Amino acid sequence: MSSRPDLRVDDEVGFIRFFHSLPTPDNNETIRVFDRGEWYSSHGGDAEFIARTVYKTTSVLRNLGRSETGGLPSVTMSVTVFRNFLREALFRLNKRIEIWGSAGTGKGNWKLVKQASPGNLQDVEDELGSVGALSMESAPIIMSVKISARAAEARHVGVCFADASVRELGVSEFLDNDVYSNFESLVIQLGVKECLVTMDTTRKDVELGKIRAIADTCGIAISERPAADFGVRDIEQDLTRLLRDELSAGTLPQTELKLAMGSASALIKYLGVMSDPTNFGQYQLYQHDLSQFMKLDASALRALNLMPGPRDGSKSMSLFGLLNHCKTPVGSRLLAQWLKQPLMDLAEIEQRQQLVEAFVVNTELRQTMQEEHLRAIPDLYRLAKRFQRRQANLEDVVRVYQVAIRLPGFVSALDDLMDEQYQSPLEKEYTSKLRGHSDSLAKLEEMVETTVDLDALENHEFIIKPEFDESLRIIRKKLDKLRYDMDVEHRRVSKDLNQDMEKKLFLENHRVHGWCFRLTRTEAGCIRNKKEYQECSTQKNGVYFTTSTMQSLRREHDQLSSNYNRTQAGLVNEVVSVTTSYCPVLEQLAGVLAHLDVIVSFAHASVHAPSGYIRPKMHPRGTGNTVLKEARHPCMEMQDDISFITNDVSLIRDESSFLIITGPNMGGKSTYIRQIGVIALMAQTGCFVPCTEAELTIFDCILARVGASDSQLKGVSTFMAEMLETSNILKSATSDSLIIIDELGRGTSTYDGFGLAWAISEHIVTEIRCFGLFATHFHELTALADRYPKAVQNLHVVAFIGDGTEAATETETKKKRQVTLLYRVEPGICDQSFGIHVAELVRFPDKVVNMARQKAEELEDFSTAENNGDTAQEPVPSLDKYSQEEVEEGSSLLKEMLLKWKTEIEGKDLTAEQKRQAMRDLVNGDAKLQANKVFQGITAL
Repeated sequence: MSSRPDLRVDDEVGFIRFFHSLPTPDNNETIRVFDRGEWYSSHGGDAEFIARTVYKTTSVLRNLGRSETGGLPSVTMSVTVFRNFLREALFRLNKRIEIWGSAGTGKGNWKLVKQASPGNLQDVEDELGSVGALSMESAPIIMSVKISARAAEARHVGVCFADASVRELGVSEFLDNDVYSNFESLVIQLGVKECLVTMDTTRKDVELGKIRAIADTCGIAISERPAADFGVRDIEQDLTRLLRDELSAGTLPQTELKLAMGSASALIKYLGVMSDPTNFGQYQLYQHDLSQFMKLDASALRALNLMPGPRDGSKSMSLFGLLNHCKTPVGSRLLAQWLKQPLMDLAEIEQRQQLVEAFVVNTELRQTMQEEHLRAIPDLYRLAKRFQRRQANLEDVVRVYQVAIRLPGFVSALDDLMDEQYQSPLEKEYTSKLRGHSDSLAKLEEMVETTVDLDALENHEFIIKPEFDESLRIIRKKLDKLRYDMDVEHRRVSKDLNQDMEKKLFLENHRVHGWCFRLTRTEAGCIRNKKEYQECSTQKNGVYFTTSTMQSLRREHDQLSSNYNRTQAGLVNEVVSVTTSYCPVLEQLAGVLAHLDVIVSFAHASVHAPSGYIRPKMHPRGTGNTVLKEARHPCMEMQDDISFITNDVSLIRDESSFLIITGPNMGGKSTYIRQIGVIALMAQTGCFVPCTEAELTIFDCILARVGASDSQLKGVSTFMAEMLETSNILKSATSDSLIIIDELGRGTSTYDGFGLAWAISEHIVTEIRCFGLFATHFHELTALADRYPKAVQNLHVVAFIGDGTEAATETETKKKRQVTLLYRVEPGICDQSFGIHVAELVRFPDKVVNMARQKAEELEDFSTAENNGDTAQEPVPSLDKYSQEEVEEGSSLLKEMLLKWKTEIEGKDLTAEQKRQAMRDLVNGDAKLQANKVFQGITAL
């Protein structure tokens, strides 16, 4: 971490007064930062938050103002630290950032210069750089939502959403249930980062509370806006100015969606779109069809490890990380979108599969695309936006040119594919489109080659050709003469210091010091104590220094360069303006290359898995079965030191549509049921799957109930979270869904938990009638298979149980069971959980393990006795029919026999059967005991 700058404020009193005059933010989600040129500062509660978040200590806090009045807690950040904090605050902590800049020299002259939120990064894209906004796993989608819940059951929901980096507005309006499962699916499909809702000052609006809860579950930042912002009075007029087509917005069918239009109005105001004239006539409006894609709930997102979590160690721990071999930022973002929007259309799925197959079978084409072509493509969406916002320069023009001249290489590589089976789909999806875009950009190429000095790129100079203008030609001639003089000085210094010009002494154009010399740090001693050489700075790569001659040459060079830039400014503006007209072509090209990048990435993942993936056979929705041979969990098999055990899966309609899986803890139940969900999702994105054979039906949604994550931190008990998730499943599932339940009912009493598990399972089997998987420790649940033999099948995870060493205590001698988990799933029931075995594996104290085993056996005995009493009333021994003398005699004879038996077996190494035989021998040899009426009565039972 960079060193912290010192806290230096010219007018402390004035700044403190100004700071306290600022309005308090509506909530604790907004952090104010002050840009002080070379460093940043933050104050008050924000400073304390940054101290804890960034520096992990409050000792970095300093006070502005008099210490006797407490002062204003403050913290400073270098540029690097500030940028790291910006990424953390926006992407992980869902905070909003205000950046204040100086507005002059007067006291308290500060103004708000930039604002950013998780869904609106436009102002801070330069600060975020390539590590932030340019290479995120998904685009920063911001959504506005308006709801109408007048009816008892149906809720009308209207939304508008946008990626602020792309000039598109999406709208959707739909009916929802009381748990808003459609809304939850939509925010997951889109990868929403921030959601605008109507302000609820009383916090009593139940429906808004549900929307907030879903946003919280999905990790989305909530922004409240006044109800007036959702009004539709001006929306048609605003859209008419924003949209590309010259038609009036009132003629568009989307404007009939009144709730969605209200949401659009709020979103347009929040993003400040109308205040920037460059947006006019640039936007497109489209309607998002929720039913076009498979629905996923937030629990399924976690259960399937779809996107990277904050604690994921390796990239292969999430499906996105595993499949992301994309070489372009636009490809990575499209992959994240595809994973959250699995297809429902069979023809589209098979079309993607065929494209993936083309790159799987042709290794050379796949490698050429990844290593030679795609790797060199910048983020075309962001690049186009720089031109649209009039922020582009000559360097951006050159980047567009470099993309354009690469396109024939793409076309040539695809044309060289000899296999006719794949030629047609590749031609349709890529080759013809890329050829068309290449032709469209031909004039741009010609213009750049005519006007831009491409030879100067070697020195990282972006300039107009000097031949283009007589004034430029004269200045260029002088600059070339200066460069020659610098080379002469370079040779002189090299000779004087006896340093090699190629390996140790370099002439460089430093971004701060301009043209100067650099020596490697090991050789830097040769300029010390020599007045002729002035050191500029010491950095990692060496020591920068200069001479009086070089300083003079540098000053003259800087002056001439400035004149050159001034003279060429008009020409540069003209070139940039012409390139801006190609933005629609660039955006279309970005879409084609992103699609190609994801398909090639799928092929790469399919080929480089420990065992290759295969193309699954897909059945239309509502038909066919899901049968997988030697299925594997794609993320699990990539972990170090894991030799994955494959398993078959058979979900067959009217035979085994609902699978109940029992077996030991840690035996692989969770992995088994989750891998089926992962494989189904991969198949519907068009990717190959980790099996040796696979056929799948198309699912309309994957609904999951697994774990309780951090619900307790939000004031929701584990059991309550479990019930909420299960309620969502029962209200959302259809006969075409896939339900995954990993344990249920553990947060309440055993009887209540089992009752709920049975009722829920029975409801799924009889009412919903969809494919489902239920991993459970309620072994009694397996009786469902007897009641519904044409739907329910029992499976169990195999464990090998063997005898181990003797484990003796003072009172008893018991054998430890040695349990070997085989991670193999087979038909049938497992009626044991092996929980105590897991305690042994994690090295519980022996005393605790033995106590647990003893208690478990006592409970088993108690349960058995209870059950026996329920099913067949056994006679209970009674001594009431015997006289006092007969009872005393019987007791005495019995006690005498037991003492003899104890003496006989004590100290001998006998088995339990041998001990029983010794007792039988004593009883048979004692005629008096056998003749006793009390003893006869006991043995008769």
